[in-house]
Amino acid sequence: MTLALDLSALESAQPLDAAPDQGSLDAALAAAITEACQRIAPVWPLASFVAVNPFLGFADTPFDEAARTLARQTGARMLMPRSFYRDAVQSGRISLQDLAAATQPHAARGLTPDVILAALDQPPRAPISPTRIATVAEVLDTLSAGDRQVSRTAFMVDEISKWCAAYFDEGQAVWSAPWRGKPLLAAWRIYVRHDANARAMGVRNLSRIVAELPEPPLEAIRQVLEALHIPPSAWGEYLYRALFDIRGWAAYVRRLDWEAEQAGADGHALADLLAIRVIWGYALFRQRDDEAFRTAWRQALAASTAAAPARGEDDLAIDLILHAAYERGYQARLVSDLAAGPQTKRPLRPQVQAVFCIDVRSELYRRALEEAWPQAETLGFAGFFGMPLAYGDAEGHVHAQCPVLLQPSACVEAHAPAGAASRRAGQAFWSRFKDSAVACFGFVEAFGLAYGAKLLKAARPTAGHDVPPPEPHLHLDHVPLASRIDMAHGALKGMSLTRDFARLVLLVGHGSSTVNNPHAAGLDCGACGGHSGAPNARFAAALLNDPQVREGLAVRGVAIPADTWFLAALHDTTTDDLWLLDLAKVPASHAADIVVAKARLARASAQVRAERAPLLGLTPSAPEALVARSRDWSQVRPEWGLARAGAFIAAPRRLTAGRNLEGRAFLHSYDRHADADLSVLELILTAPMVVASWISLQYYGSTVDNRAFGAGDKTLHNVCGRIGVLEGNAGDLRTGLPMQSIHDGTRFVHEPVRLNVFVATTPQAMSQVIARQPGVRTLVDNQWIHLFALDDAGRTTHRYAGDLAWEALS
Repeated sequence: MTLALDLSALESAQPLDAAPDQGSLDAALAAAITEACQRIAPVWPLASFVAVNPFLGFADTPFDEAARTLARQTGARMLMPRSFYRDAVQSGRISLQDLAAATQPHAARGLTPDVILAALDQPPRAPISPTRIATVAEVLDTLSAGDRQVSRTAFMVDEISKWCAAYFDEGQAVWSAPWRGKPLLAAWRIYVRHDANARAMGVRNLSRIVAELPEPPLEAIRQVLEALHIPPSAWGEYLYRALFDIRGWAAYVRRLDWEAEQAGADGHALADLLAIRVIWGYALFRQRDDEAFRTAWRQALAASTAAAPARGEDDLAIDLILHAAYERGYQARLVSDLAAGPQTKRPLRPQVQAVFCIDVRSELYRRALEEAWPQAETLGFAGFFGMPLAYGDAEGHVHAQCPVLLQPSACVEAHAPAGAASRRAGQAFWSRFKDSAVACFGFVEAFGLAYGAKLLKAARPTAGHDVPPPEPHLHLDHVPLASRIDMAHGALKGMSLTRDFARLVLLVGHGSSTVNNPHAAGLDCGACGGHSGAPNARFAAALLNDPQVREGLAVRGVAIPADTWFLAALHDTTTDDLWLLDLAKVPASHAADIVVAKARLARASAQVRAERAPLLGLTPSAPEALVARSRDWSQVRPEWGLARAGAFIAAPRRLTAGRNLEGRAFLHSYDRHADADLSVLELILTAPMVVASWISLQYYGSTVDNRAFGAGDKTLHNVCGRIGVLEGNAGDLRTGLPMQSIHDGTRFVHEPVRLNVFVATTPQAMSQVIARQPGVRTLVDNQWIHLFALDDAGRTTHRYAGDLAWEALS
């Protein structure tokens, strides 16, 4: 291959590593590609938009070190600006005691509270060096700073994004690209033969440059790295840095590989996308042949072997201490609340037991229901109720109703209403007619006025409460009886409900009501894959009411009284209505129970709406405005979702009942005295706690650096291929949360803290589980999660200190 740039000067200034054999180079490159790809966290499409930890690829790295690495390599932040912590100190949000505790591990370095307080009045002396190794596009952009020339990085990202949108489109485009179905890199190689946009923007001979490179992605990447004279020691960093430029699409493709790996196959799509990104950089490299560029590129390469610490490390250490103090402030208040001890006595037999999802929005409703109905007992469990379903709804769509970390173990179909198939066919024809390139203009002329009423209704939303449409009946018979018994037993044991059943047990799934909201699935149940939890609740209720299942449970020591009836319900988290489902199946013996339940639930719903109203800028005396928000097409904040989430508490309800946890805590029921083998504890720490940490860190990342880990301004979003959103009409796919999900226009509503996990058990029990669960140990040892032990009175006795050690707390 002939290079357009003489690199002899670079060779003398930047000596290559000693040449090992080709096999070793191939292995090193494969490892570097794998490392770069695994640094990218997966993201799910809009239809199943669920929370993902954006730092998942750094889980095996300590939190502080990850903050330094990201700041140095990409310029992304994992902490708030210094002014944020200064305001927290001035307002008392960070106390002197918090600061003293946070600085104690750093006293030997001279970072005392006085030093930290003095630094609050000074801006950081220098920013962290953006990268140890720059990309070609970044060097070109630096050289052309101040020119009118379009940013090479932005142009490259736009071109890759445009192509990905066409390749991965999930039905938004009327016409599919002809090369869809081919492997990613192979399809792109076909595409560039006919794309003239690069040439029009000054990138000459792109198709010839691509044709000169080998077709296998590993060989193409190796040839580019060698041509750029990037030493093997910097391969991993350069490749990750390249992927970070297109981190939105990289995250989407990482999800495809993730699912392939879960199915036992090898995922290679992200390596293909990485090859496309690297080749694009090489094509830009081939455009310049002048001394200014040679010098700039030489300096970029030299930075890859620099041993000196990046500028601003001392300031980052100060900010890390301030952040630790900020988190300790929240922990101290929660520890104090829990230490008040049990507030209520459990009724011998409650009139009703209501099992809610552990979602933080349920905390408000549980508290309100217990006030409105003192004879009620509430419990917390993951909102899919231990029923990992592949659910075929009445419209013919099949989706996973379980956390993305799990695979569905049962397939359930719903009866389609009469005429549903013909209605679907008619809707599909109507949609094609509207979108057709031939008919669309005639459609507007012929039918445009008919949409006037819809537009007027959208502009003037009403506040009336909707009644959910009747749910279709589920096909359950083809799920084997033994599997149904296993699922029912696992669910009851997991929610610590194996005895003292009430006459009426509500299984309360949750969903949301919004319109014109691409991220609507993010407000639904994450435990149900970003869907409503109603199908899982209904399936679980049907199993637990099944006489054959109850017989099997009795054999296992779980005896459900004959007068206990399980009933599915749905909590709308936007309007805080709570609907009882499948009432036609309720036996006449429970009619009076249903009447009482409806009245108490209505009272609880009104109380929750009044409590949530001020946080949305509404007055408690006009809570109906919450319902109107759910129908307002222009509403960018229909609700706050899981914003402000800060804690996960696994304990009996008596340790948290009566406390106002402000809708900030995931509440999971757990009775250590009924868990001798620690199986329930292990389930909680490996599944619900991990999912809660994903949620917490998604909100955290979107808050500390929305540019890098969030979705930007919601008012500028354009849906792209039904996959995700662009901010504007170009650029990379945006992941994470929009600013409107964490900020009210004046201040941040979400507090960026890592998840604080409190478990009512002994440190020794948790250590046993942590020791045999390397994934959990990685999270807690590297301080992505703060872990605490509670005693039976609610007092916080120990803090996890790492490496299976615990710090006793007074």
